[in-house]
Formats: sequence, C-alpha cells, structure tokens
Amino acid sequence: MTHVEMLFLALVLDAFFGEPDWLWAKVQHPVKLLGIVVDWLDVRLNFGRQRKIKGGIAVAGLVIGAAVTGNLIAFVPDYGLLEVLGGAVLLAHRSLIDHVKAVSKALESGLAAGRASVANIVGRDVEALDESSVARAAIESAAENFSDGVIAPTFWFLIFGLPGILIYKAVNTADSMIGHLNERYGEFGWAAAKLDDVMNWIPARLTAALICLIYRSRQAWETVTEDADLHRSPNAGWPEAAMAGVLGIALSGPRSYSGEITRDSYVNGSGRRVLMGGDIDRSVDVLWRAWAAVVIVLALVSMPIVLLF
Repeated sequence: MTHVEMLFLALVLDAFFGEPDWLWAKVQHPVKLLGIVVDWLDVRLNFGRQRKIKGGIAVAGLVIGAAVTGNLIAFVPDYGLLEVLGGAVLLAHRSLIDHVKAVSKALESGLAAGRASVANIVGRDVEALDESSVARAAIESAAENFSDGVIAPTFWFLIFGLPGILIYKAVNTADSMIGHLNERYGEFGWAAAKLDDVMNWIPARLTAALICLIYRSRQAWETVTEDADLHRSPNAGWPEAAMAGVLGIALSGPRSYSGEITRDSYVNGSGRRVLMGGDIDRSVDVLWRAWAAVVIVLALVSMPIVLLF
C-alpha cells in the first residue's frame, strides 16, 4: 500500500476505535513508552554544565531511535498492516473529540465538574475559571490539538510513512515534557521545543487554511492573517485564530499559570467573549468537518492508485 492508502485507513480506524482502554490496560501505549524514554534521558543528562548540548543529544537520540524503529516495522512484509495500525494508534482525533466533548458534558453537571474535566486537557490554573473560561479553554485545546494530534501526524506520515509519524510523536512528546521555559528545562529542553516548532510550522498553517476553506470563510482567514501572530506560540495561534473566526468568538487572552496571570492578547478580540458549553459542541463539529475533508481528499487521491492495480 502507498502512504496515502495507509493513512486513509489509519484515520478511519482511529476515528472509529480511538484509544481502547482494554488494550492499553494490557500493553504500554507507544506515546507512554516515549515518555518513559524522555524521563530516563532527563534524569541522566539534565544536570551540570552544557545542558543545551545534552538536550540536543537527547533529542537526536530520540529522532534516530524513532526513525530506526519505524523503518524496521515498515520492512516487515505484511502489506503495510503494521504501518496502518501504528498510524491509527499515533493519531489522536477520536481521543481529542472524546476529551473535548467530556468538558461540555461535565458543564451540564455544574461548574466544578467542568473545571475538573477541562483540567485534563489544559495546563492553566482552573480553580477560578467561570463557565465562559472553561469553554474557551476547551475550544482552544480542540483547535491546537487538532493541529498537533491529527494534521501534523498526518502530514509527516504522508511524507515519510511510519518513521515520519514516529519521529514527530517523539519530538512532540519531548516538547510536552521538557520544552518549558523554566529553570530546570530552559536549556535542556531548548532543542525539543525548537524542533517541535519547526515540525509543526507547516501543519499549523495547513490546519488554519483547512478550517477556513471548509467553511468558505474569508472573514475567518482575515482573522488568521491578522491575529495568529498575537499568540504566544508561533504555531498554536493559527488553528486557534481559524476556530475563533469560523465560530465568531474570541479565544486566547489572559489566563493563569501557577498563580501568575499572563497578558496574552485575544485572538479575534472583536468576537463574542461570553462562551457556553454549546460553543464547545460547535468546535467539535468543526473538527469533524475538517477530519472528513482530509479523509475525502485522501480517498479521492488513492482511488486512481487502486484502479491502476
């Protein structure tokens, strides 16, 4: 099978089955294994002098290990079955949908439940969030993680197959664990953070363009071009701006991390700022429409390939 055909099947499998608890109760999820490796490297290298160099060596080792593992699996003569399954496991569309919808459902039971649910998908302080802030946090997570968890893995699988998606997930996992601007990781996590920015640069912009395109919204694209760079992240602002534009709402803005209030600018600041659980459901609809567009394009591209054989 070609990368296009394998990716089509992987996306469909992920959407239907997501992350089955019964399976990961018996074996370690590949991303969890990557996390164990990153933690091992952190303990053994993140001390003393030249931490930036050590962090670069750690990330290089992760990339090489992921590339070798992916190529070994790809060489197995199974007509691409393991690559399809690997891709389905490493894509995160259904998992993202479930986690975001859980916040909307929790808000129906009250603000405390909503705060507890959104705490599972965001890193900001949630204790003082009102309903609007809970909804905003969930929608921002939906937009950003659709880019990081679906479009970016899809992009790298399409180009390099299973080795590509494994390398991306290794770098993305490292960034989430050590790519922080604090005393412990400011130097050691520098390489992970920068490489993650590079690997997400094109996918983030593709995500924004995709969302605007499926809604045929010039206004949303204008929001992207005007406000995406207001975000603290060089990439997250693009899918968030597109989501804000098509929903007509304001995202980002000030929030609290470890008791410190940020001064982040709003994305689509002229949009509606009072949000509700229903807005979370609308953001989920955006994700499904974007996912469907990707799947349809892959199906149309792979059809001529199938007919040739």
